[in-house]
Amino acid sequence: MKIKPSTFLLIALINLFSFQLLAQKKNQLESLLEQYSKEYYALNPLQATEAGINDYNNQLEITISEDYIKKAKALNQKYLSQLAVINKAGLTASQLLSIDVLTYKLKSENERLNNSLGFYRPVDQFVFSFSTKFATLGSGAGFVPFNTEKDYRNFISRMKGFQTWVDQAIANMKKGVEQNNTNPRASMEKVPAQLKPLFQGALEMNVFYKPLLKLPTNLDSAAAIQLKKDYSSAIETIIQPAYKKLHDYIVTEYIPKARKTSGLLDNYNGKKEYELWLKYYTTTNISAEQIFNLGLSEVARIRKEMETVKTQVGFKGDLKSFFEYVKTDPKFFPFKTEEEVLDRFRSFLDKMSPQLNNLFNLTPKAKFEVRATEKFRAAGANAQYMAASRDGKRPGIFYEVILDPATYNYFSMEDLFIHEAIPGHHYQVAIQQEADIPEFRKAYFTSAFGEGWALYAESLGKELGLFTDPYQYLGRLNGEIERAVRLVVDAGIHYKGWSREKAIAYVLENQPVSAVEAEQRIERYMVTAGQAVSYKIGELKIIELRERAKKKLGNRFDIKEFHGEVLKDGCLPLIILEAKINRWIESKAAKK
Repeated sequence: MKIKPSTFLLIALINLFSFQLLAQKKNQLESLLEQYSKEYYALNPLQATEAGINDYNNQLEITISEDYIKKAKALNQKYLSQLAVINKAGLTASQLLSIDVLTYKLKSENERLNNSLGFYRPVDQFVFSFSTKFATLGSGAGFVPFNTEKDYRNFISRMKGFQTWVDQAIANMKKGVEQNNTNPRASMEKVPAQLKPLFQGALEMNVFYKPLLKLPTNLDSAAAIQLKKDYSSAIETIIQPAYKKLHDYIVTEYIPKARKTSGLLDNYNGKKEYELWLKYYTTTNISAEQIFNLGLSEVARIRKEMETVKTQVGFKGDLKSFFEYVKTDPKFFPFKTEEEVLDRFRSFLDKMSPQLNNLFNLTPKAKFEVRATEKFRAAGANAQYMAASRDGKRPGIFYEVILDPATYNYFSMEDLFIHEAIPGHHYQVAIQQEADIPEFRKAYFTSAFGEGWALYAESLGKELGLFTDPYQYLGRLNGEIERAVRLVVDAGIHYKGWSREKAIAYVLENQPVSAVEAEQRIERYMVTAGQAVSYKIGELKIIELRERAKKKLGNRFDIKEFHGEVLKDGCLPLIILEAKINRWIESKAAKK
């Protein structure tokens, strides 16, 4: 049968028209996502700076104000409405994933805003607290740039914004006291000691003064003198009075009225709040009861492995005695200087490098460093990772708290390095920032994925050539049981009504840590309800997906490909990650 030339022309026109419609639809989605990021960063200038967008470096969002919450909810609803009417036909897998992730993000944020989660408790002793975070940024140790005179003057403007934040924080805390919605007294009693160095003492010793010790070299002497004068004045007239005001309110008014109990149960609407935090941090609908029981099960399993290590090293005595031995024997404290501790951490990459290629075909370009946590924030801090800058000028940084090198226990160092650096947070965060994905996904973070990946990475230690020392493997088990213990004590504190003392005793019973460390951890969980359980929930989900893939794919399963599939799209809510990996498994299984 002969086809007329006019028919060929008609088919070609239809195909061209279809292609143009599809291209137009894709461009509309990309424009929508790009516009969302622009509006989001305009509302959140500090997050814009963190992402390397410097258009708002002289502004500071007051995220605990009613005005901010109103604008944030309106922005979220605006884009939820637009996403809901997008025709998804013909879109790529990555574009569909962007729609799913942004929809989840916006709904999750609005649920948090609608329920004022944490709104009336803006200050605590943990490193997440904005009063501590702002000091870190002001010290020059964070992502805020101090490269030009304009950078310094921009931060003076942000100092004024912080002054406004302090006034809002105090107003919110006062309302919280009225509503019976406060942080626990035991945790808040740690805050004054953290704030005092920020307003007391010589100006030159203040952490906010540190950027003045390395002024831009291209400033002439007159400009340098004036900038130093103006910046010093801002510290003395804005920063120090603001921190003193916050300190004095907390000491004289807040702490005396703060609740004496540990968990949220005695707070206003505390039971519902805990359920919301669990959903927010785990990106699942897991219940507090399920978390508590899972924790008990995991703790029992890991204790058995610890018993095996105890037998392996020939220790005579029960597990509690073994913990005491590891906590106190001089051989576990080999360091004399802070630099010796840091150098030990730095040596681990050379040790694992030959094996990394067997587990990963997707690795980041960004470099990283190991540093000691600054002394002013060490009291309430834990080890943490700070992401590299997008432009590559600042590496990713693994910060460790080293209060006294002579008392720094070495037994869990390999495990900690894997978690915070490689292939834990540094791999995950840097790969996300370097991925070919929309801007909002480069910056998106969920605790269950990010912390879940870092904990999962710890399980790869033996394959990476580490944990050959049985005590370092005990450190691995300690890292794992810590996250399992969190399930028990977090739900215990906020769901079952456990006291601070009962929770501390549970930590000491199941981990080789000091009483001071146990106390610090429990007081963290007391003010960050739900966050600590996200690690184990995320890790177990990744392990579950890996085992599902191995079972389905058999000898076609490639661990490098699986890790790449988990990491390449950045942080995802666990429900979205599971659906994505399931599609990947089915696609692989269908290929002959």
